[in-house]
Formats: sequence, structure tokens, C-alpha cells
Amino acid sequence: MSRWLPCVLGALVGALFLGVMAMNPCYGQDKPKDMGGWQKGSAYNKLYIASERDRIKGKVVDITEVVPLPGMSPGVALLVKDPSGDVITVHLGPRWYIDPKAMGIKKNDKVKVKGVWAEINEEDIFIASKVKKGEYFQFKVRLTKDGTPLWTMSEEEQARARSD
Repeated sequence: MSRWLPCVLGALVGALFLGVMAMNPCYGQDKPKDMGGWQKGSAYNKLYIASERDRIKGKVVDITEVVPLPGMSPGVALLVKDPSGDVITVHLGPRWYIDPKAMGIKKNDKVKVKGVWAEINEEDIFIASKVKKGEYFQFKVRLTKDGTPLWTMSEEEQARARSD
């Protein structure tokens, strides 16, 4: 019996980890039937051109709600002041998917953001795929390689993408 104990404990720890990831309050679990313009293939998501990936860094000066295009449901954005003093609007994703109070990023945090530049209403914005804070923390909202939004994926695919 004692030789099975490590296997049983390992399985329990693994199940607990996956359970915690699935219940992570940063990411919503119930996708609305109508994703409010945030679905894969939408006009907004077509603005994410993965071949034009870029990165920015700076200090979060605010966390705000945005409606990227008319008719879309609200989203969450960071206002990031870059080293030259410019404030960049960084779109993260839909509000029904991201809880700003639980995502682990707050005002005055220094961040590095990977994503793409886009223009909406004659304003340059940055659509994030991943936000890194410090050495170890990252908040991932899209697949970096092709821009697929995590909120359009199954829970298993999301967990796999966040662990990459």
C-alpha cells in the first residue's frame, strides 16, 4: 500500500492544480452564446495580425473598460505609460472573461506586453496576447503564435495555453 502512496498523492495534487486553474477568477468560465463581437473571426479579432507581433513595456497608469467597436460588449484595457512618456491603450479581452480585480495586474505595476498594433477610430491601440509582470508572473489572453483568443477555446485548451 505504501508504494502507491506517492502515485495517489501525485494524482491528487495534479487534480487540485487543474481544478484551481479551471476556477481561476481572472478568467470567466461561462462563455455567452453571443460573444458580443469578441468571437474568433469577428471584425475586431481580424485586427490581430500575428505576423506583425511587437512588444511594449511600461508602467500601468490605469485599468479601464473599453468598447473597441460599436456594438461590442465591454472589454478590459490597461493604460500603459511607456519609457518615452506616451500612454498606450492595451486591449486585453472581454469583460465577461476577464475580472480586472483578480487578474494580478494593478495600477503602478511595471509590465512587458506582447501583442500587435491596430488602429481603431484613428487611434493606435495595442492588442495584447500576453502581459508579463516581474520575472515569473504572466497573464495570457491569446496564443502568441496566431492570436487565437483564449476565451474562444475549451477549458482544457485554455489551461494548456496558459501553462505554455
